[in-house]
Parts: sequence; C-alpha cells; structure tokens
Amino acid sequence: MKRRYDLIPNLIETAKGYLKHERETLEIVIAARNDAVNALPDAAADPANGDAIRALAGSEEALAGALGKLRIMMEDYPDLKANQNMMQLGEELTSTENKVAFSRQAFNDQVMAYNTYKQSFPQLLFAGMFGHTKDAELLEFEDSAAIQQVPKVSF
Repeated sequence: MKRRYDLIPNLIETAKGYLKHERETLEIVIAARNDAVNALPDAAADPANGDAIRALAGSEEALAGALGKLRIMMEDYPDLKANQNMMQLGEELTSTENKVAFSRQAFNDQVMAYNTYKQSFPQLLFAGMFGHTKDAELLEFEDSAAIQQVPKVSF
C-alpha cells in the first residue's frame, strides 16, 4: 500500500500540466491518498484493532473511487494518453494494485488462520490468559467485488 501511495503523487504531478482546469479531481485524489496514508500506520501497528482496520478499509475505498474518477478524466485527453511518463506510471500503478490485492488476500488468510487457531482446543483455554480475547478483523470493503478489480488507468 505504501508503494501505491508513493506512486500517486508522481501520477498527479505528471497529469497536472495537462489537466490544469481539472484541479478539483486532482485534489480529491490527493486528499484520498493522504487519508489512506494516515490510516495505514495505525492498522499496521495493531492489526487486531478493528477500528483501525475499518478506517483503513474506508480510506482505501475512497482512494479507489478517486482513482476511478481520475482514470475517466484522463481518457478525455489524447495528449495525456500518449505521454511516456503517464504510461510508465500507469503500468507501475497497475502492478502495484495487483500486489496490494494479493497482500490484502494474504492478510485476510492469516486473520482467518489466527482466528481459527485461537478458537480451537487447547488454545481456546489459554488465549484469554495471554491477552488474545478478541478476534482479529478482516480487511474488507463494502463493495469488495469492485475494489478487488485492479483499477485500469487508461492513458
């Protein structure tokens, strides 16, 4: 996710020259990216904190929506589509989106394994004594089918 957040400012800076009058959309993407960046450390520090995971999921949903709007806006600019920097950044962003989806699935798989292990015998007897009283939460999105698709940034 951090790599994704690092790529977005480069994408925005490259697009700015072409999209001067589309400032509002660019600002929405930047704000969504900043919210996601701010939510990530809390979720990474304590993956068992359901509130932090839900905050990260909400930020990721907003970011995916903002990137979708940016993609649609960029399709209207033929010069921007042909820009080599935009093409390269788009490919990197797509690759990163694939890695994020894979990592999200791996995280959720580990959460399921942890919760199952913790609730099995004899771990069930000892989990509470060592502070493992609540289940870890999955990193889920309201519209998970749309989020799991890699946003296609067309240039």
